[in-house]
Amino acid sequence: MEETSGKKVLSPESNKEKKTAKDIVLDILSKYSMIFILIAILIAFQILTDGILWKPLNITNLILQNSHVLVLAIGMLLVILLGDVDLSVGSVVAFVGAASAVMMVQWQWHPMMAISVSLLVGGLIGAWNGFWVSYIGIPAFIVTLAGLLSFRGLTQVILGGTTLAPFPTFFTKLSSGYIPDFIGGGELHVTSILIGLILSLLAVWNMWKARKRKKDNLFEVESTIWFITKVVIMFASIMLLTTVLASYKGYPVILILLAVLIMIYGFLTTKTTLGRQIYAIGGNRKAAELSGVKTKKLTFWIFVNMGVLSALAGLLVASRLNAATPNAGNGFELDAIAAVYIGGASASGGIGTILGAVIGGLIMGILNNGMSIMGIGIDWQQAIKGLILLLAVAFDVYSRKRKAT
Repeated sequence: MEETSGKKVLSPESNKEKKTAKDIVLDILSKYSMIFILIAILIAFQILTDGILWKPLNITNLILQNSHVLVLAIGMLLVILLGDVDLSVGSVVAFVGAASAVMMVQWQWHPMMAISVSLLVGGLIGAWNGFWVSYIGIPAFIVTLAGLLSFRGLTQVILGGTTLAPFPTFFTKLSSGYIPDFIGGGELHVTSILIGLILSLLAVWNMWKARKRKKDNLFEVESTIWFITKVVIMFASIMLLTTVLASYKGYPVILILLAVLIMIYGFLTTKTTLGRQIYAIGGNRKAAELSGVKTKKLTFWIFVNMGVLSALAGLLVASRLNAATPNAGNGFELDAIAAVYIGGASASGGIGTILGAVIGGLIMGILNNGMSIMGIGIDWQQAIKGLILLLAVAFDVYSRKRKAT
């Protein structure tokens, strides 16, 4: 602080400090807006459903019933990061589910062999879409809209308008199985508790390591108090979810699969050159090309990846239903796209995270589950979800504009 003509004048550094303190809450809300929305929805439905939402059985069902949306959202994020979209994923889910049913129910193939071939079929479908988009130059919206119609029709052809069931027990465990309790045997699933504790410590270690790396490279980091708060929230959240699941049957197999996918794709998008190239294409495709990024090849493989994940989602749905039906996958493409946008992705590409897409998928799943418990009809559910999608994206757009200014 300086004195000029008897008046006290704040130095530029003091003005900066004052501005930072004034905007800190808004900055936190802006950066973690989707997490706060998720927490608010969890608390609201816990109250509105008289505590049913957080019951162990309901949480387990919530995970099992929405696993396919989370898998699709992970793949859809990469497509949307490019500035494209894939409308065919719901039909691919139905098509692969029908193909797997033919292999396992009619032809009596071993489930592992049928799963491998189904994933290969998904990859080939993705390659088909990717070829037309990347090498022929047809907009992804048109190509995948054609795929939506074609694979929905082919599903009807394969199934002949009927339902194929049941699948082998080994296959149904994919979406309804639980990891065995090697230690306990009492009321709590001790093995799950130990796994949750290890995951919590790993998450804390990664957060500390990331902060240290930023400091070592002279990047700005958050305050110590805020960092400790984030660590406590992360640790408590994982252990709370673990305890709830452990009081029922423990970790579902599908949750382990989802965690592996999130870690792999999170690492891919944030720690690798390939991830940086995907964001670069979405940010400015022409500039990415001029800087040496093989945009056509990368776009092709992103659609192949989407096809494989759509096939995986199809297997999960067929496994959970223990049947392949012609109407499977209806509207799944909309759920996946909505999850990605709710999670903070930009429609123009280049912005979005795997964690954001997963949070968006969880918000969609909790909305479905909470409103179903409350007895709200499907018509009002659709209307409310549409409104929340619009408000979530509008809030995110407002936050980004405010941050930019």
